[in-house]
Amino acid sequence: MDNLKNRAEISAEFIRDWMGVKPDTAIILGSGLSGFENNFKNKREINYSDIPEFPVSTAPGHKGKLILCEREDEAGNYDTSNDDAGRYILIMSGRFHHYEGYSLQEITIPIRVMAILGIKRLIITNASGAVNENYKAGDLMLIEDHINLSGDNPLIGPNFDELGPRFPDMTYTYSPQLIKKIKEKADKKGILLRQGVYTFMTGPSYETPAEVRMIRTLGADCVGMSSVPEAIVARHSGMEIVGISCITNMASGILDKPLSGDEVIEAGKRAMLSFSEIIFIAINA
Repeated sequence: MDNLKNRAEISAEFIRDWMGVKPDTAIILGSGLSGFENNFKNKREINYSDIPEFPVSTAPGHKGKLILCEREDEAGNYDTSNDDAGRYILIMSGRFHHYEGYSLQEITIPIRVMAILGIKRLIITNASGAVNENYKAGDLMLIEDHINLSGDNPLIGPNFDELGPRFPDMTYTYSPQLIKKIKEKADKKGILLRQGVYTFMTGPSYETPAEVRMIRTLGADCVGMSSVPEAIVARHSGMEIVGISCITNMASGILDKPLSGDEVIEAGKRAMLSFSEIIFIAINA
């Protein structure tokens, strides 16, 4: 764990110097959602592989770039504030997964880095499969809560006392205040935005039909292979968290057809317009 702490500190020092500014909002873009950064005209980017001690993305649909964007509002106007926190946004275009061979502690090094850099609001996005049979591909869902079925936890090991408590409370992991604000604004724009429970399983195999039935019985609405470790560590560090799932397919056994990774990426691209609108709402909520 000391090595992980050192890695986070080394990465944070490098990124701080590279940015030269102090944003307080960060976004993690999931599978098929990496095009969101193209909404920003003024941006700089760096490959994860060029950041010392930072993990590297190997999953399809994950660019593996850290992007610093000059903030815009929903109308496309730039924030002219002299305050770095209000003017810039840090975007991870691509994340890391347990199925790539990383431990949950390694997966969440970027979240530790964000905490060290002073990030206050984290917007976590993912592509997921619908367990709730009332959902359909292309829907967007605000995450109200999650279920961790990985059998592991990224906080196992010595605690980072300077970042958070040994036993963090998870009651309000996803900010109820932000969920309310985002849902109200989405309703006014006529965007269907569901609210529900996300389940984390490690992958890389998709869930079996029996596992999907179990997940539904447990009270979840969708399932995926990411996000929960990030949310746990962000909560530990006291960040304000928004979680957004893009429903890219119906989970195994709901439709009479096999699942495909290409289908997930393509569905994410098709949902990009409404997804981008919700992200801008979350940024400015």
